[in-house]
Amino acid sequence: MSVAPGWYVDPADPQTRRYWDGEGWIGAPIPVDATPPEGPPPPEPEPTPEPEPVTSATPPGTPTTPPGTQITPPGTPVGGPPPGHPPPAGWQQWPPAGDPRHGPPPGWPYPTWPGRPPEPRPHGMPLAGFGARLGARLIDFGIVFLLNVLVNGWFVARLLDEVSVPLNEFGRRLQNPERNTEPLPQAGDQTGSLIVVILLIATMLWLAYEVPSMAASGQSFGKRLMGIRAVPVEADAPLGFGRALRRWNTLGLPTLLWYCCGLGLLLQLIDALSPLFDHPLRQALHDKRAQTVVVKVPRTPADGANPPGDAP
Repeated sequence: MSVAPGWYVDPADPQTRRYWDGEGWIGAPIPVDATPPEGPPPPEPEPTPEPEPVTSATPPGTPTTPPGTQITPPGTPVGGPPPGHPPPAGWQQWPPAGDPRHGPPPGWPYPTWPGRPPEPRPHGMPLAGFGARLGARLIDFGIVFLLNVLVNGWFVARLLDEVSVPLNEFGRRLQNPERNTEPLPQAGDQTGSLIVVILLIATMLWLAYEVPSMAASGQSFGKRLMGIRAVPVEADAPLGFGRALRRWNTLGLPTLLWYCCGLGLLLQLIDALSPLFDHPLRQALHDKRAQTVVVKVPRTPADGANPPGDAP
């Protein structure tokens, strides 16, 4: 998973934020409730080493060790087993040798956490469950279906007229199981054109219904009722028209392929079920393309705004 540069909660210390530059953590941490600056942090000044006091009992140049300090043998990795001993089960060195940066990317499980890592909370909000997402999608589909009844009704009536002859003959043969080797009558000449027009209008209605509302607030009517919202992975901000369009067309454009033996419907079904198999952010295929994540919206925010974020 590629995470865009930005300020995120440090998985090693959830009380602080650090800047992720796309490859590792840089700069000094800041409190998690503080407003991060724009862009990366300024470079840290090199610390000035303080000279150790020299006493009469310790000759100059001799390193001092506080009482009770355990001396680590040379060559032993920090936090690792002593030389000649096998590492314990599940132990791994982090960060890799020679890399001064520490900690995994934001949203990744931290290697030293025992057991199952905690679930990510993008921007301080819990991830939306699959049931809530499915309920919101069904509500939106119902609204789009009603719009199609109003706009596409006349074209659907024409299509039924074009295919009524072969459908009536097929029903008659089912009721009277007599042997008949004659082919069914052909549908009308305008059947193919009507199907294309109906699918094109249905796709445009879906786009006009969903994309503007998602661009402005991250919520369609169904998502608003279910208390969930789509937000960018890197920041709690509106999606914008471009990102909302990229998110929709992965799921919406296959509607035009329903004409091809239901291929578009199969692609949409795979996309709709994909959050069940994605970890840890439960992103659908259209979320991955637009780099968004769906979260639960706080029901009673304290100040009308969303709380500060956690790692996505």
